[in-house]
Amino acid sequence: MRILVLLFVTVAFVAPCAHGRAWEPAGGTTEARAKFVKKTPRKRLRAFRSERELKKFLRRLARTRTRQVLGAAAPSEMADAAPAAPVATPSAGAPAKTAAAPAESAAESITNVQHAGVDEGDIVKLHGNQFVVLRRGRLFTIDIGGGALRPVSSLNAFGPDIDPESTWYDELLVSDETVAVVGYSYERGGTEVGLFRIDGAGELSYRATYQLRSDDYYSSRNYASRLIGNKLIFYAPLYLAPDSEDPFETFPAMRKWHKGAEESEFRRIVPATRVYSSGQESEADELALHTVTVCDLARGDMTCEATALVGPPGSVFYVSPAAVYVWASDWAGSGDAKKESSILYRMPLDGSGPSALRVAGSPVDQFSFLESEDGNLNVLVRSGANGDHMWAAGASGGDVALLRVPLWSFSDGTDAAPASSYRRLPGPPDDGEDFQNRFVGDYLLYGTGNGWYEPGNGDKLSNLYAVRWAGGEAVPVPLRHEVDRIEALGSDAIVVGADAQDLHFTTVRLTDGAPHVAGSYTRKEAAQGEMRSHGFFYKPEGPDSGLLGLPISTAGRPGYEHLFENSAAVLFLRNDSLNLSEVGELDAHPDTAADDDCRASCVDWYGNARPLFLRGRVFALLGYEIVEGALQGGRFVETRRISYAPRPAQNAGR
Repeated sequence: MRILVLLFVTVAFVAPCAHGRAWEPAGGTTEARAKFVKKTPRKRLRAFRSERELKKFLRRLARTRTRQVLGAAAPSEMADAAPAAPVATPSAGAPAKTAAAPAESAAESITNVQHAGVDEGDIVKLHGNQFVVLRRGRLFTIDIGGGALRPVSSLNAFGPDIDPESTWYDELLVSDETVAVVGYSYERGGTEVGLFRIDGAGELSYRATYQLRSDDYYSSRNYASRLIGNKLIFYAPLYLAPDSEDPFETFPAMRKWHKGAEESEFRRIVPATRVYSSGQESEADELALHTVTVCDLARGDMTCEATALVGPPGSVFYVSPAAVYVWASDWAGSGDAKKESSILYRMPLDGSGPSALRVAGSPVDQFSFLESEDGNLNVLVRSGANGDHMWAAGASGGDVALLRVPLWSFSDGTDAAPASSYRRLPGPPDDGEDFQNRFVGDYLLYGTGNGWYEPGNGDKLSNLYAVRWAGGEAVPVPLRHEVDRIEALGSDAIVVGADAQDLHFTTVRLTDGAPHVAGSYTRKEAAQGEMRSHGFFYKPEGPDSGLLGLPISTAGRPGYEHLFENSAAVLFLRNDSLNLSEVGELDAHPDTAADDDCRASCVDWYGNARPLFLRGRVFALLGYEIVEGALQGGRFVETRRISYAPRPAQNAGR
């Protein structure tokens, strides 16, 4: 359940080493490696051929688990239980199922996404001339067409016959005339996808709810859902119980909700022939089905296909424009045990079969990944990281390395990334601090900050580390503040960090010689108002200029308070060749807020404030307010504000 727990884990890092020294750089020049762009894996994971074979595998797995508990494990017995049939790669003449490519005329994005064209679930999206907002269990639309700013429609983010108690409605995505809300129900035990119709005027109406059997997908940093074209892609783990009487009763399944829906109405969406195994499962203390579900939102009834990967439970989920990745690692493992039980899965979006590679350690979060155009996957890993489920991303520790592997090296899960694929990097000075990382341009950037805790004093110096991911040494970039946020400003970067009094912004030039500080700005008596990546947005106005926005709050506020307290304002800065200047802020009026009679999702796990740049206009979403501003004399001034808060009586209805 979503009870705020902060853990600290540190274990020794041992790279999977068939030969050579751990973290030894790969041989050959960077230029030679960059020219190699082959992406087809050597082999692919094997799928089970039948329900009978999968059931036999689970039974043998249960027996092996029992022997391990009794101290007499026999992992060799797993060999004949692993699936025997390799998955064939689609032939050149066979059409492969594909995720629809983003339309060239796609709507302007208002979400700070990791990859252009791969939309991420958030609390606010754009549909034509309307903002669509998800907050505290309700959906709202606000018309901005023709210079307007006017609330249009609102309704519950759940079906009329659904009791929303113990359910969190977290993420919103919009595809054509369909609004999809992704949530998780502890009451009904699974992921819920609510579908709503939105017309050209912004009026909302309920369509249907689909429930999928899963465990909670929540991450304090990551997002469970992505949208590519009209394909909704989302990840959810499901922990295996191979010793249960019917091991399939907890497998991924879906039902369409209606009043009086029964458990028996769930239908499995993962047949045995779409369950993949690497054959190494006996080495992990626990196992999960890492399930990636793809749903077609263009059809009237939502149709979904799921792929399940059997592996250790700790995970980080990353989606590039070409593939879905799941890095699975054993929570309980350490040293050699952890080395042997970490697996990186790759599922291409062209419909071809998944592949895998045995790896060491774990990424911190989705920003630890970059599938680069030179045909390589680059991943920052730490020896003491355990994925990004719940709050695990904030508890990483241990050694730091950059894994760089060609996509063709992925296989059937029996091969390990060689030691030469890992490049040891200098570690941050304090494992107890919050670790941030981001790929920006040609560089991987990383450092530590305050995270969910109270900001430190103003005298502490910190290092941002910058390393070319294609090859090179890590360069320390001294800062006068800690690293709480790393974002891209085109091919350069900005780092945000707070101390007990002030909020600091530092620009870092990455495109002119060695990485170095280019400019800075300090906002007195402030702290970040949002911790998630979507709280920030940068709107370029030219190759070297643009506007950025970030929610702010009172000085010294601990990071976790963003779950319970609204941001005070959204601060706007101008970037001019990496020189920053304040152009004003749009502030909240919380004293005017009315009781919303909240029934569901009454904690803002995904935030409640966003800067919004659209068609030359600038807005601040602040709780139940949307404030518009305009530049006058070089500074932002408020031009209007509206409240879209529901009246308490509205919640008693739809």
